[in-house]
Amino acid sequence: MGFLRLKMPPKFQLVALLAFAIVMIFLENQIQKLEESRGKLERAIARHEVREIEQRHIQEGAKEALVKEDDLVVIYNRVPKTASTSFTNIAYDLCNKNHYHVLHINTTKNNPVMSLQDQVRFVKNVTLWKEMKPAFYHGHVSFLDFTKFGVKKKPVYINVIRDPIERLVSYYYFLRFGDDYRPGLRRRKQGDKKTFDDCVAAGGSDCAPEKLWLQIPFFCGHYFECWSIGSKWALEQAKYNLVNEYMLVGVTEELEDFVMMLEAALPRFFKGATELYRTGKKSHLRKTSEKKPPTKESIARLQQSDIWKMENEFYEFALEQFQYVRAHAVREKDGELYLLAQNFIYEKIYPKTT
Repeated sequence: MGFLRLKMPPKFQLVALLAFAIVMIFLENQIQKLEESRGKLERAIARHEVREIEQRHIQEGAKEALVKEDDLVVIYNRVPKTASTSFTNIAYDLCNKNHYHVLHINTTKNNPVMSLQDQVRFVKNVTLWKEMKPAFYHGHVSFLDFTKFGVKKKPVYINVIRDPIERLVSYYYFLRFGDDYRPGLRRRKQGDKKTFDDCVAAGGSDCAPEKLWLQIPFFCGHYFECWSIGSKWALEQAKYNLVNEYMLVGVTEELEDFVMMLEAALPRFFKGATELYRTGKKSHLRKTSEKKPPTKESIARLQQSDIWKMENEFYEFALEQFQYVRAHAVREKDGELYLLAQNFIYEKIYPKTT
């Protein structure tokens, strides 16, 4: 360049410098594009490697995954009058198609608390009864902590709860008039024509606030304090179990969303459940006969009770938790619900495979 500056006029020197600068800028742009292309290529290679690893993992672990899925146990310790029969019928309708077993836990007089020896028997059955796996157990039984019995692999718990007053009203009329599931079966209070409002006005035992105390102890468990009516400890324990021990707890009022989320999370059991719920004849099968909605006065009277306040607090807690989980799993478009696609990937996997 020094020689050129000596021999070339200043005007041509300036042109040469500009040309040189343009060439350098062009080269830098090309180098930058090459770097970008290399980066894209590296990311594409990484994605390809991830897909290869995932595919190999799927192929190599397919049998192991099937074995684990076939060892799966789901327990639905259903609370009475929460649409539990409607939901359980879906499990019965799908068991043959999806190849799992459904077992009803029928306790004497529907007692939700098992004796210690029955707890041990039940835990052993659920854990060791290989011929019945995969299995869906359901029954009116309070929560049972399997870890207390030395079990490493716990079952998957699910449940559904309902507005406490609506649940009590439904149960009150069910005892008197039954439902359309087994209309010929004689119920314990059959022949009693007193309405729920009449019962509340008379201070009857079947509509007393103490009868609201059910969903909390069902989630609390087999401890004495769980069934101590109005126990704050029981309320907090029920909340703890709902969050830590249950995979999903739905609400009766939003049962379709619950079914859809279960199908996405546990397709081994619930593949086809959403369509069956929407179109199947059994999805809304059980309805209490001759149920009369309570008046505002009856509701207000029950709501004065500390027991209702605690049961309602638990219901609201469960509802908020369910809606939070749903918000991260489901979207609505044009009045239809749909599940969100997978929203995570794996990357930067080391060491690199050859």
